Amino acid sequence: MGFWSKLFGKQPIQSQPVEDTPEEYKGYLIYPEPIAEGGQFRIAGRICKECDGELKTHSFIRSDLLASKEDAKSLMLNKAKMFIDQTGEAMFR
Repeated sequence: MGFWSKLFGKQPIQSQPVEDTPEEYKGYLIYPEPIAEGGQFRIAGRICKECDGELKTHSFIRSDLLASKEDAKSLMLNKAKMFIDQTGEAMFR
C-alpha cells in the first residue's frame, strides 16, 4: 500500500474469495466464504445443490462478525446445516 493510501486510509481492493473444498451435507454443498471487514470476518457463503439437472445456489451474508477466519467458516457451516434442516430445497424458490 502506498504512502497516500496509508495516509488517507484507502483500503486495498480485496480479491474474490478463493474457493475452498465444499463440505457435503445431506446432498448439499456448503462453501464458507468469510468476508474480511475491519480486522474481523463476516459470516458468508453459499449452499449449492443439483435439482432436476440444474445447479441451484443460495448465497447469504450474516451480520455476525468474528475475530478469526476459521471461526467464521466454522460458524457458517453450522448455520448452513441448520438452515438446510429447517428449509430444505425451499431455499431455492
